[in-house]
Amino acid sequence: MKIPKMIIFDYGQTLIAEQKFDGVKGTKAVLQYAVKNKYNLSAEQVQAKANAINQELGRFDPEKRHLFQIEIPNTMFTPYIYESQGIEIALSNSEIDTVFWDAASSGAPTEGIEDFLEYLKDKNIRTGVISNIAYAPSVVAERINRLLPSNAFEFIITSSNYMFRKPNKRIFELALEKAGLQPDEVWYIGDQYECDVKGSLNAGLFPVWYVGAAELPYTEDKSILTAKSWSEIQRYMEM
Repeated sequence: MKIPKMIIFDYGQTLIAEQKFDGVKGTKAVLQYAVKNKYNLSAEQVQAKANAINQELGRFDPEKRHLFQIEIPNTMFTPYIYESQGIEIALSNSEIDTVFWDAASSGAPTEGIEDFLEYLKDKNIRTGVISNIAYAPSVVAERINRLLPSNAFEFIITSSNYMFRKPNKRIFELALEKAGLQPDEVWYIGDQYECDVKGSLNAGLFPVWYVGAAELPYTEDKSILTAKSWSEIQRYMEM
C-alpha cells in the first residue's frame, strides 16, 4: 500500500460526530433574535416551510443526496426562509448559521481522531478537509478548529463556498490543485459510500470508507478499504 503524501477528510460523521439533527430546536434558537415576526409564526411553522422546500429540492434525501451536486448555501436559503414569512432576524447570515447549527446539531470529535491526526503530523503527512455542507465556510472552519484545536489542515473546502458537492469530481480537483499533488498521492476518508468513496475514487484518489460514526446502514464493499476505527486505518498504513 502506497503511503499518501496527504489525507483529505470528510467533516460530518468522519472528523466530527454530530448529534441527530433537530431543525425545530435550531429555528427556535434563531427566533430568539427576531426583531419582526409579522405572522407570529412558531419555530415549528417556520421549520415546516424549510422542510417542504428542502424536500421539493431533494437536498437531504439520504437515498438521493449524491445526485444533488450543486450546493445551495445558507447565505441564499436562510434569507428566503425568514423574509418570505415576514420575519427579520437581528443577526448576519453567518451568525444565524452558528446559532442554528449549535442548537440543531452539536458535535464532538469522533473517537480516536485526535490521536490519528497527531500520528499523521509525526509522519509528515499533510491533511485537509472537503465537506458537503450548506453552512458558511467561516462557521464550518470555526467549528472544526474549536473541536480539533491541534489540527494542521491546510484547507477546509466547503461546497457552500465552491458550489460543487461530492461526488462531483470538480471539488476533489480543486483540493488537488490547492495541495499541488497528483490524485494517486492523496487518500480521501469519509463515511458516505456514494459521495465520499465513489466520488474520490472517480477523481483518482485512494478512498477509505470510515464507518465508525456512520449514520446510515451500510453493506461492506470488499474492494474498498473499510475501517470502523482510526487505529485500524493507522495499522493499515504501517503494514
